[in-house]
Order: sequence, then C-alpha cells, then structure tokens
Amino acid sequence: MCMSISLVVQQAEESRVEAARVLVVDDDPAIRRLVIATLKRDGYQFVEAANGREALDRMRTEHHDCVVLDLMMPIVSGWDVLQERVHDPELTKIPVIIVSANREPELVKALDKGVCAFLPKPFDITALSALVKACVNLW
Repeated sequence: MCMSISLVVQQAEESRVEAARVLVVDDDPAIRRLVIATLKRDGYQFVEAANGREALDRMRTEHHDCVVLDLMMPIVSGWDVLQERVHDPELTKIPVIIVSANREPELVKALDKGVCAFLPKPFDITALSALVKACVNLW
C-alpha cells in the first residue's frame, strides 16, 4: 500500500504539532489557563511563566517550539524579554507570538525584533490556535 506525498506531509506536520512545546507567559492566571486549555485541546505540550524573568529563565534552560508572550507584566515585561531575545542568538530561534492589549504604534518595533505574530486582547481562541500552529510549523 502506497501513501500519497500529501498524506505523508500532513502526518509529519501533525506529529510535529503534537510534540511541540509552547511557553505561555502572562501575569494574569486566567489568561494563562485559557491559552493552556487551547493548547491542550490542540495536542501541544506547554509550560507557563507569570512574568518575563521566569520566561527568560525557562527560554534559556528548556526547549520551546514557540512562546506566547504578554507585553505588560510586572518584574520583567514582555518588552524586556524581546530586548533580551535580540541579544541572544539561541533565543531568536524561538518564534514568539505577542498576545497583548497594547495596541500602540511601538508594536511595529516588536515585529522588527523577529516576532512571529501579534494577537490583540481580547483574542479569539481559534485565531490563537491557528497562529501557534503556523509559527511552530513555519519558523
């Protein structure tokens, strides 16, 4: 029995999605729970961080296929994470999706720092799911 190339590609993409590990960074536990519930439903592994300092520690010591990052957080902000990321070649290999209520023109700067996508809060779960899949598969 011969499998079509498109079926093989689809299965490879599905297995990569299932094995993908996503770091969820937000100071709001309710938002983290919502994002994690979406990731679980889609078959991703996940870890979480409540601020940028925790996120940077995890990004430097653990493997992640994608980071979902809030910008406005105490201790170390998402902006600070992006700034640190620019100076560390290993961190720039990890795609970042910004999920933030911040809609300032400065967001263009974030996209210049190699951010994979921006999703404004409040966000659509289906859009988040699609962005995570796209960033994991294309980055």
